[in-house]
Amino acid sequence: MQTNLTLSEDEMWQAFTNKDAAYDGRFFVAVRTTGIYCRPSCPAKPARKNVAFFADCDSAEAAGYRACKRCHPRELLLPAEALAQDTVRWIEQHGHARLSELGSAMNVSPFHLQRTFKRVMGLSPLEYAKSLRVQRLKTALRGPDAQPTRSTDAIYEAGFNTASRAYEQLDAIGMTPSAYQKGGRGMAIAYGLVDCSLGRMLIAGTPRGLCAVYFGNDDAELERELRDEYPAAHIERHSEGTWMTWAQAIAQYLLGAQPYHSLQKLPLDVQGTAFQARVWQALRQIPPGQTRSYADIAQAIGQPSATRAVANACGANRVGLVIPCHRVVRENGDTGGYRWGIARKEALLVAEHR
Repeated sequence: MQTNLTLSEDEMWQAFTNKDAAYDGRFFVAVRTTGIYCRPSCPAKPARKNVAFFADCDSAEAAGYRACKRCHPRELLLPAEALAQDTVRWIEQHGHARLSELGSAMNVSPFHLQRTFKRVMGLSPLEYAKSLRVQRLKTALRGPDAQPTRSTDAIYEAGFNTASRAYEQLDAIGMTPSAYQKGGRGMAIAYGLVDCSLGRMLIAGTPRGLCAVYFGNDDAELERELRDEYPAAHIERHSEGTWMTWAQAIAQYLLGAQPYHSLQKLPLDVQGTAFQARVWQALRQIPPGQTRSYADIAQAIGQPSATRAVANACGANRVGLVIPCHRVVRENGDTGGYRWGIARKEALLVAEHR
């Protein structure tokens, strides 16, 4: 038994016999006959004469034992944020997110990895890998060196196994790879304008979902902003259509007649980088009536030094309220900026708090 342990051998054996999870991390149990070491709550049932106790994983491994693949004792020691960031780096290097390989690479169980990654990053490892591939493809198609005849090459270089899979992924943003390379040409957007408690509201969408929710005072200015956002798309103003249903849901929320989760059900058709997607997902998890700082969001997505990038992602949000960037404030409590005006941001925070 290791001399730096603070518990008696009898107490540790009793805790191990009872599979007491309260002792996990306080000591580790090594089994001489198998050459593995476990946490106290591990279901393993060796004879007492075959066990040794260690204060930490390093000591057990230095003595020649390897981590149990059943209870994964090292999971106790790896902070969630560090695990998520190590996983991000692995995915970015290897280009895929097979849970079995990720678990082996991180030395944790696939279930623990999936749960921890989603809690920290706001999306699963598979969702992150898909988003990363789409972003790499978009960069290749629209980059300064992109060639019109190179779209197929860009698909494979981005990590897609087949062209059809790339088209399936990019279908979520309403464009094929070739259409995106041409600046979104062929993308059909219908929009309308209505009055709401924040002034005038522009609602726009594709057949797949919302792509713009803007607030302002001047219809012409709102329409110009939409066309600047989607310069190559086919944009038409409609007097009726699906946008009216979406507008009604948002207006009812502004009046306090609908809960926020009614907005979370609205379909979205927004384009963004993998980083922006993580930020936007984190924003949607902030409860109404509460706020978070830019640093809080950076911490929540596992990149505590990316405060400025988080602020930029909030500014790139094109669907106000549905992605509630108004709930992010400065660390000192000041309201901070807002794409549709500080007065509207303050009004929304006051109304939600009430």
